[in-house]
Amino acid sequence: MNIWIILLAVMGLSFIIQRTLQSKFDQYSKVSSPHGLTGADIARKMLQQNGINDVSVRSVSGMLTDHYDPRDKTVNLSESVYGSASIAACAVAAHETGHAIQHAKGYAPLKFRSAIVPVVSFTNNIVQWVLLLGVLLIKVFPFLLWLGIALFALSTLFSFVTLPVEINASRRAVEWLDGAGIVDERTRPMAEDALKWAAYTYVIAAIGSLATLLYYISIANSRR
Repeated sequence: MNIWIILLAVMGLSFIIQRTLQSKFDQYSKVSSPHGLTGADIARKMLQQNGINDVSVRSVSGMLTDHYDPRDKTVNLSESVYGSASIAACAVAAHETGHAIQHAKGYAPLKFRSAIVPVVSFTNNIVQWVLLLGVLLIKVFPFLLWLGIALFALSTLFSFVTLPVEINASRRAVEWLDGAGIVDERTRPMAEDALKWAAYTYVIAAIGSLATLLYYISIANSRR
């Protein structure tokens, strides 16, 4: 019963955070950056000032598709960020560029996360089937459910490893925006607020993954 309460609470919090995040970005997307720099300008300027010359900045389609790809060293910004000169766009672009700086400096949590991405991607494709078969066939093949739990635990680990990576990238973003004079006393709190709510989505995802893992463990223990 306690696990169900936690899962329902996580779902409720996730909904609230997502709605609040969207509201914050809509709000700050209407606030122009003091110097009129677009997201693409911010990313290129931040890379240059950090001495990184082998990372390219490009526009990608979709909303909230912004990401840094360490495989081809590209900062990928959604169309609404790439060409926008808003505070929200500045914050997102600086955050994604923060990942590029992490990569260049060999930031340990990012290196670890990148190393386990192939394994986690593979397990995510099969884990739900293994868990389902484990529950259905627990009387015949009890090890199947524990195998599924072990696979799901990798996803949970990935969620928690992601937290310091994202939080550190946001810290780098705000510090650089402030130090480079991109934001002022009025707009710095806005950039911080937008990235803070974005970070909350990763926190709640990690908590939700842990709660789900505990739920499957409780099933396995109750059906021994």
